[in-house]
Amino acid sequence: MNISRRHALRDMACGFGGLAVGALAHEQASAGKPAANSRILHHPPKAKRVIFLFMAGGVSHVDSYDYKEKLFQDDGKMIRFDDARTLAKTRKIVEHRVMKPLWNFEQYGQTGQHVSELFPHTARHVDDLCFLKGMHTEGVAHGPSTLFLHTGSINLVRPSMGSWANYGLGTENNNLPGFVSIGPAMGNGGPRNYSNAFLPAAYQGTPVGRAGIPAHEATIRNLIDFNNSPAEQRHQFELLRQLNAEQASRMPGDDKLEAVISSFELAWRMQNNAPDILDLSQESPSTLEMYGIGEKHTDNFGQYCLRARRLSEAGVRYIQVNYTDNSNNPAWDQHSNMPKHIEHARATDKPVAGLLEDLKRRGLLEDTIVWWGSEFGRTPYAQNKGTGRDHNPDGFTVWLAGGGFKPGVSYGKTDSHGHHAVEQQVHMHDLHATIFHQLGLDHKKLTYRYDGRDFRLTDVYGRVVSEILS
Repeated sequence: MNISRRHALRDMACGFGGLAVGALAHEQASAGKPAANSRILHHPPKAKRVIFLFMAGGVSHVDSYDYKEKLFQDDGKMIRFDDARTLAKTRKIVEHRVMKPLWNFEQYGQTGQHVSELFPHTARHVDDLCFLKGMHTEGVAHGPSTLFLHTGSINLVRPSMGSWANYGLGTENNNLPGFVSIGPAMGNGGPRNYSNAFLPAAYQGTPVGRAGIPAHEATIRNLIDFNNSPAEQRHQFELLRQLNAEQASRMPGDDKLEAVISSFELAWRMQNNAPDILDLSQESPSTLEMYGIGEKHTDNFGQYCLRARRLSEAGVRYIQVNYTDNSNNPAWDQHSNMPKHIEHARATDKPVAGLLEDLKRRGLLEDTIVWWGSEFGRTPYAQNKGTGRDHNPDGFTVWLAGGGFKPGVSYGKTDSHGHHAVEQQVHMHDLHATIFHQLGLDHKKLTYRYDGRDFRLTDVYGRVVSEILS
């Protein structure tokens, strides 16, 4: 029976991870471009990999890590603030009711860092953390700000940060993708948050699960073929490889075809490696408990964080762990119900602290950057005089750990109410540039020529914040 190449690809793909993992190749992406498993190091790196803990929706910095005595003193007072929501030629000055933090703060560690009751587990690690309290960014809505955090742009389709890192550094393990996004949401950027955009298709992120489904179901689709024996799968793969080689010989230099072909080969290798790495049953009971796995509130995100550790340990270069939901109102977005922050803190605090502890015990924190943060912060005043807070891109907090960042440091400052970054300001472009610097990449030199222009993650902006580097 004659079988067309199209039918062969369709029938054989399922056993090799399917087209869902297409464009995950980590071999030669295109002629004249670096191999995806090689490095473009501009200087000696301090870190090998990144774990980004994305708290979608905007954690309130003034309720968590940015303690402001003035908020307690002025609670309930009507004070004039320039409102980021009034986006005419100039912002309007609007009178708002100041709202104090809903949770008490205590000082922790030798550094005396203030942390609220929201994050008691993470608070025990403050001497390992580098807090950036003068953060500011672009966009006032979730969609634009989330895209800006991931891609450095609010209005163009650009490669995500993970794809840039994958392009520049490649993977440490040829049997796994270099960039993985665990539990991504479909809204507020959706797949664009882990997209390769105009970079070769080889550098796209691999989604593991998605927001809104249980963590135990978060896996790579079609990774295991239950219908064919290993021998039959090997036979199919060898036939597919021959067909692909013939097609490639007819279309030399086609980077998209090469990426798709390589994706099948990667998927074949992943079948023998990824299932074990994603399998948490191999972990000890004490480790599971450390992440809060098996506990009602922390089980889901605990599984995400433990998978991130296993993937990073196995050589995945850039791992994003998403705490969000699958709606247009992401988890931490409390416009009218600020007390709901406690639910999200309870779900994430112990797993995040467990990840830090686990990485440190295994000697991985030294060369792993852990980045915790949101697309923006929240206002020091109550929105519409209610019980929630509005978006605030002008001042907020993120923290970093490991990877050559100074531990126990608090860098930057917002004003007395926590509204604007006023000292040692760090723009999102600066944060991107600094993380890349620690990976051995010069953000000004990591470029890709597309449509007649050289593009980079930080566009024409960004500075390395050398003051927070060890």
